[in-house]
Amino acid sequence: MLDDSDDIHPLFHGAPGTTKFKKLRKRIIRETREAIERYGMIERDARWLVCLSGGKDSYTLLAALYELKWRGLLPVDILACNLDQGQPGFPATVLPTFLEERGVPHRIEYQDTYSIVKDKVPAGRTYCALCSRLRRGNLYRIAREEGCSAVVLGHHRDDILETFFMNLFHGGRLATMPPKLVNEEGDLFVYRPLAHVAEADCAAFARAMNYPIIPCDLCGSQDGLQRQQIKAMLDGWEANSPGRRNVLFRALATARPSHLLDPALFDFAGLTRPNTG
Repeated sequence: MLDDSDDIHPLFHGAPGTTKFKKLRKRIIRETREAIERYGMIERDARWLVCLSGGKDSYTLLAALYELKWRGLLPVDILACNLDQGQPGFPATVLPTFLEERGVPHRIEYQDTYSIVKDKVPAGRTYCALCSRLRRGNLYRIAREEGCSAVVLGHHRDDILETFFMNLFHGGRLATMPPKLVNEEGDLFVYRPLAHVAEADCAAFARAMNYPIIPCDLCGSQDGLQRQQIKAMLDGWEANSPGRRNVLFRALATARPSHLLDPALFDFAGLTRPNTG
């Protein structure tokens, strides 16, 4: 790991020199690299649109990708992008200043999706679904305009687990956020390189680096969201059985279609007994 101040990307200037932080940083970089390699995200000389919200996860994502690129392990061009969705009080200068000071190529796009969401979603309902669709559509457009082959998002291991249980409990299906997919139009990849990284590690990393966190005041302002209930459930399991999240995540990566109930995934009707006379 390049820890010498003369051989480090500006994103890491001011990083704590403690052993604890170095272990955290190395773990995040290792797990990010594992996900990129396991799910086949690298297309040599590709260009990635790395999406920044200003939250702890997207800062961690950007830092991890630049660390890998800095070490010659990620042969892609990176363009950071923030979509300013017009939320009242959004500190519009924070991310441009942060990126400019660190020499990170970027694009800041303003689209007032906030007003659309507030207008279309009935009082008392959650904003996340519509907000996400509008944001994703704009990011796809920007990726095409910038000649990018992939939109890269900061969802981590805990987001993937929570989405699995959301689908299980409320959607009646076994599904979650995949680490790699192709959009509906078929012209862009969507990558989640932090798929193996714990949320707690993202939080600890961003806090240690003193990144300027920008909270989401749209969905984050609503209480009682289903996702928050799922998170609380997982927190309880983790408190009672440390390591439970890791076990659950491994289960998602080791599915056995023959031991589930979906005939579209396994040919139950065609199952034979090879040792019958």
